[in-house]
Amino acid sequence: MEVLTKSIIFVGGKGGVGKSTSAAAIAWKSAGQGHRTLLISTDPAHNVGDIFDQKIGGKIKEISKNLFALEIDPEIETANYIKGVKENIKGVVHSGMMEEVHRQLDTAKASPGADEAALFDKLISIILEERANFDKLVFDTAPTGHTIRLLTLPELMGVWIEGLLEKRKKTNENYAALLNDGEPVEDPIYDVLRTRQERFSKARDLLLSEKETGFIFVLNPERLPILETKKALELLHKYDLHVKTLIINKVLPDDADGAFMLERKKHELQYTELIKETFKKQQLIFVPLFSQDIVSKHHLEWFSNHFK
Repeated sequence: MEVLTKSIIFVGGKGGVGKSTSAAAIAWKSAGQGHRTLLISTDPAHNVGDIFDQKIGGKIKEISKNLFALEIDPEIETANYIKGVKENIKGVVHSGMMEEVHRQLDTAKASPGADEAALFDKLISIILEERANFDKLVFDTAPTGHTIRLLTLPELMGVWIEGLLEKRKKTNENYAALLNDGEPVEDPIYDVLRTRQERFSKARDLLLSEKETGFIFVLNPERLPILETKKALELLHKYDLHVKTLIINKVLPDDADGAFMLERKKHELQYTELIKETFKKQQLIFVPLFSQDIVSKHHLEWFSNHFK
């Protein structure tokens, strides 16, 4: 799998297809090859801890030789995000308005998109800061729709921030002309926005760098996962995010026996053919259905052996 040579790997897909298992197996293989690897779960279901049969949580934890893991809790990250915004506006907003501003911000915690903004902020921090400490970052992302919004956020935020910066700049120039004999006016909000824009820009450059970043989608040989994956790939392609590798998980093994299994295998064959026809530009990795749940390092080793 050429994608395994990248330093940042995102593993996405519809819920329940084996995304967390695939991400864990990729991280396991990477660590086994001697790469210092960080596995990050942004999926609220957090199956990674279950796979390794240990509690992981919100701090980087070593779970095996060369392998570390981190589970990002959207609620905690949203609370931290709002707290950070409150810190940024301190000394900028009039003291008499602070209580109302804080009330509005606390209300914003529950608003649609707050979790995603906070999650993306954390994701950017990990990408920009932890790259110095690890050879590979493997992200087990949340289900497909969430992933797409997450990965397309830098472009949307970049346009929005650019507009805000332009408005702040004009306002400051007007103030400078009126009140300060043309001297520049200090504007901490402008500085915060500019810093955030630079961080988003760096993160976006990394996400779009085919040398640094790879995207993998996981699906099962079934109708709905195929349709959803096709839509996801088309949408990501519009944002110059190209998925070149698919893991087709839970494929019935060739030695499946019994009348029911043989009938099911025949039914499944039409979907594996549809996958080959639909995703001609992607590398396809077929992983057979395992007789047990993947809940041990031995199982992960078996799973990762299919990544050629």
